[in-house]
Amino acid sequence: MRKIIPLAVAVAAGAVSSIPAAQASSLGRPCTSAPENQWLSLDALKAKVEGQGYKVQKAKLKAACGEVYALDAKGARVELFLDPTSGAIVAQD
Repeated sequence: MRKIIPLAVAVAAGAVSSIPAAQASSLGRPCTSAPENQWLSLDALKAKVEGQGYKVQKAKLKAACGEVYALDAKGARVELFLDPTSGAIVAQD
């Protein structure tokens, strides 16, 4: 019986780790193909998100995508993926 429990845990862990981390982020592809010199600043991206009613907690630029962790109007946590050239939300998790 002891061998079954670790095997079940390993199978469950493998199933969770097989979900791609970037799947939600920009639907598995970059948010833009524009060169970095055309991107908005991180502060400008945060301002655009806040202008849509979100309360930004953390933001970063990663893999040609703006990633913003915020609270929506109801106080629920959301992760937003933005086109860094326009600030448009391209995906949400």
